[in-house]
Amino acid sequence: MLRINDQIKIQDWEITESFMRASGPGGQNVNKVSSAVELRFEAATSPSLPPPVKARLKRLAGRRWTKEGALILQCDETRSQARNREIIRDRLAELIKSALTPPKRRIATRPTLGSKKRRLKEKKVRGEVKSMRGKVDPDA
Repeated sequence: MLRINDQIKIQDWEITESFMRASGPGGQNVNKVSSAVELRFEAATSPSLPPPVKARLKRLAGRRWTKEGALILQCDETRSQARNREIIRDRLAELIKSALTPPKRRIATRPTLGSKKRRLKEKKVRGEVKSMRGKVDPDA
């Protein structure tokens, strides 16, 4: 069981881990030991997470969120499979913790005097450019 906070606990059946050979340095060991970890968390169907948290988690996950609603994380940082499992579980916990806090609402502010002046100046320049377009008088 993965404990996120006092209310949210992810059960072991919701998480699937698979192991594969890692890329990068490691000598001959890298060719025979499956030390890289891929963690799959079925977030969309998880009873542990409330719907607003699932929506924020989906936005935070980005490309790591699959069409089926699973969150897939990978780790091959260390040469130890056990250490990679710890790292990936910590990453999942941090991602869920960041999805727990709702984003702050933006407070609308008035535009500054400088931005108003820049906007009006740009409008005037665009207007002048457009007024220069049109028919050319051959007599002039």
